Amino acid sequence: MKSLENFSFSSVLGVLKDNVVVLVLLGIFALLTIASPVFLTAGNLMDVAKQASINGIIAMGMTFVITTGGIDLSVGPVWALTGVVVALVIKAGVFFPIAFIAGILVGCLCGYITGLIITKGRLQPFIATLATMNVYRGIALIVTGGYTVYGLPENFRFLGQGFFLKYIPMPVFIFVVVYAISWFIFKKQVFGRYLTAIGNNQEAARLSGINVKRITSMAYVYSGLLCAIGGGIVATARISAAEPTIGAGSELDAIAAVVIGGTSMSGGESKIRGTLIGAILLSTINNGLILLNVPTYYKIAVVGLIIVVAMLMDAYGKSGK
Repeated sequence: MKSLENFSFSSVLGVLKDNVVVLVLLGIFALLTIASPVFLTAGNLMDVAKQASINGIIAMGMTFVITTGGIDLSVGPVWALTGVVVALVIKAGVFFPIAFIAGILVGCLCGYITGLIITKGRLQPFIATLATMNVYRGIALIVTGGYTVYGLPENFRFLGQGFFLKYIPMPVFIFVVVYAISWFIFKKQVFGRYLTAIGNNQEAARLSGINVKRITSMAYVYSGLLCAIGGGIVATARISAAEPTIGAGSELDAIAAVVIGGTSMSGGESKIRGTLIGAILLSTINNGLILLNVPTYYKIAVVGLIIVVAMLMDAYGKSGK
């Protein structure tokens, strides 16, 4: 009787709300399994996982930024620029780890510059990252002369096309590692609590002794770091080329993965697990559109609609509290 007394309709709604993205993902899986006999094959599911990995890695960094109440529109150009740097350094005959470090440093530098403009220059994150988006894209085009860098060695391609322990695609393995690290930072480290505090109320966070500018800048550095790993290294290795125009629209995919996963666009509330599921959901939708022979540009409208619905749900949830 006690368990029945504790049971309430609101508690059920709470559970459903917390797991709505999982339920939607399962529903889409069921629909696509019925609509296409190819969907549930091992090879296709592997493609879904690999596609989710690159967006998921970048979205993890976006989660850090959005938790502070910010946004990063420059992730696509940072992806392109770091990929170009890695490819050119490798083509110059430099030892692989040095090339990776170079790309990662460039990604972190881009994030640091963006964070500096926001915290020291006091520009709104949307305006600041809109500006740096064009700057970083322009640098990538200038460095390459607008041409794609080809001819990357096979052992480098392993990071995007190879397998860990013969069965797990390297992009998926790297994504899992990035997710685990990101989860650990948010759940077990004070840095994650600081990000949440800043997103809830910057002034209150500052008065409580948190270095708001430093923590905010570090969130953008982490975003740049993961752009370098997910885009500059993994994606470049996967397609075996560095394109200075690649990554256009990736900011929309990353933001979508974050917000449909339950992280609030107004900051102060984040769900790392939700971002993971959000990335898989977007990849599943994209894969389903391809299998059903739906033009891929419909994906842009679908992702935009998902973002609107997720933000409306977030606003409704806050107003209902």
